[in-house]
Amino acid sequence: MLRDEDISVILVDEDDNVVGYGEKLDVHRKGLLHRAFSVLLFNDKGELLIQQRASSKYHAPELWANTCCGHPFPGENVQDASIRRVQEELGFKTEVEPLTHIYYKKSLDLGMIEHEYVHVFKAQYKEQRFCLDPNEVAACEWKTPQDIRQEMELYPDKYAAWFVHYIENHYEKLFSHL
Repeated sequence: MLRDEDISVILVDEDDNVVGYGEKLDVHRKGLLHRAFSVLLFNDKGELLIQQRASSKYHAPELWANTCCGHPFPGENVQDASIRRVQEELGFKTEVEPLTHIYYKKSLDLGMIEHEYVHVFKAQYKEQRFCLDPNEVAACEWKTPQDIRQEMELYPDKYAAWFVHYIENHYEKLFSHL
């Protein structure tokens, strides 16, 4: 398993053009703009699988977030990276479809800053069997987008900053296909 300090991420400009590479933790400490992805996995009822991040995560430990997120490796296609990461975190392979792009910058806990150009993908759950990586995921739950938004209004500190940003600023783009 790769350690966070051994992972390089892709630095980009605001149009997602590659401008360089950086070490993952250093990039998050400095708040440098980099490429990322998020996956939203839906079931047949229109519910979204959300995950509680493991307590060992380098930022946002134990907070709830979207199904899966991460960073493509230098030279890796972002869609392929999202498929890889779902398999690593949740234990099954799924196809993903591009949904939208989100740009944001948020200060996080533990001195980290998320400054990302995010490729958002959607996927359809097909009764795959979960095998959660305990180093990544503490728990998962299916929730409707409406329930997530209502709970987030009451308890925003339960959720990762980027997921709050997604729901507050991009709700229609993320869920209009349902």
